[in-house]
Amino acid sequence: MNTPDAALLDEQSVRFSSFDYDDAWKLGCQLRAAAAERRLPIVIGILHGQQRAFHSALPGAYPENDHWLSRKIATAQRYGRSSLGVLEFFTSTGRDFDTDSRLPHDEFAAAGGVLPIVAEGVGVVGFVGVSGLPHREDHSFVVEQVQLFHRSQRIDPT
Repeated sequence: MNTPDAALLDEQSVRFSSFDYDDAWKLGCQLRAAAAERRLPIVIGILHGQQRAFHSALPGAYPENDHWLSRKIATAQRYGRSSLGVLEFFTSTGRDFDTDSRLPHDEFAAAGGVLPIVAEGVGVVGFVGVSGLPHREDHSFVVEQVQLFHRSQRIDPT
């Protein structure tokens, strides 16, 4: 079972020395290739700053997944942390996100699948997320892929 501390550790597990539009594209392509190989019915989105830098839908994903992803990204942006971390924080303090956040339900969702992209010395520079699986699986897939991408960047920074 995930705990608020586990979500926070996931959020802090990767700090990029830099992260630009080319990195967003490469990360998105890696996510898409991994999802296609596993036949995951997901949508993938990456924001650089406030701008969409990558978006893809795989077979089996539904338009509703796009809406869920947008809502999870909005939550992560609002709180500056992972969408699962926001959910776990509310749950651990005995509060319900949908009621106690006082945010519009059609614009915000606290469910796993979106991570902040953090650059050293800068802070949050974007967000990466997926939607289409059970939300904790969305979260785990994103964490796994971001960590793999980070390791590959450190080995081959070109």
